[in-house]
Amino acid sequence: MTNSPLASVRATRDLMARYGLDTKKALGQHFLIDDNVVGRIIDLAAITPDDTVLEVGPGIGTLTLALLDKAAKVVAIERDADLIPLLNESTAADSHRLRLINADALDVGAAQLAPDQPRLFVANLPYAVAATLVLGFFQQLPFLQAATVMVQSEVADRIVAQPGSKDYGAYTVKLRLHAQASGRFQVSPNCFFPPPRVESSVIRLERQTLLYHGAPASPQLIQAATLAADAAFTQRRKTIRNSMQAALLGRGYSKQCIDDALEQAGINPGLRGETLEVQDFLRLGEALSSAKTALQDQR
Repeated sequence: MTNSPLASVRATRDLMARYGLDTKKALGQHFLIDDNVVGRIIDLAAITPDDTVLEVGPGIGTLTLALLDKAAKVVAIERDADLIPLLNESTAADSHRLRLINADALDVGAAQLAPDQPRLFVANLPYAVAATLVLGFFQQLPFLQAATVMVQSEVADRIVAQPGSKDYGAYTVKLRLHAQASGRFQVSPNCFFPPPRVESSVIRLERQTLLYHGAPASPQLIQAATLAADAAFTQRRKTIRNSMQAALLGRGYSKQCIDDALEQAGINPGLRGETLEVQDFLRLGEALSSAKTALQDQR
């Protein structure tokens, strides 16, 4: 069974040649040409016939066709205006179930996606913006429940990293405040046209509701923990106290405020940020908010 008729070098080249186009390196265009990989992405995404799926970087429509075969509707965001005619041709049979948005996905938020509110995000992402998009969509699109995306393998390593490892950092923590990885597989450069110079991974992320003291963490607490994570890794090789001072002094926080927050959260100021669990950042975020409020009340 074929998942996508465009998942081959010949089909990709023929379609692009008819429109006089070539791949654009500046836009990070690497089109999937392996039908088995398309099928594995679809399987990992676990799409139901009722789902609306968000896709970024559909290219010529290789993955889009497979998504349309499984989903009720696909909302595809394509930055390259030259590819819109190709997409219209390749998806013509299902055009009534496809909404194309010609825009930079970094500029697209919940308002632009209304009223569709896709539950799933499935895409072969441009690597230059993949990490930013994945985190941003989970932060900004409350209706998004899962993502199955092709990213650079080093980004996937950061997503699944554990405390104490070299790949564990602010990005890991900030994403884990919203979602948890539940599946991953590697993809060879030979599965793309043209082949990228980096290793690739498909990773599935599922939204999670973090509990804090037995109740769901509030949006305000998630935001505070995000600030704490950024501050803790500002100077990765320094202690968390020194890193947070470098990040937060002059932004409404004093040295005493930071010390008080670390003490209140029960975190040794001599530790480094990469040793802390996500729950530690929730406690630290809450303590920072309390310490800042106390400082403001004193003034």
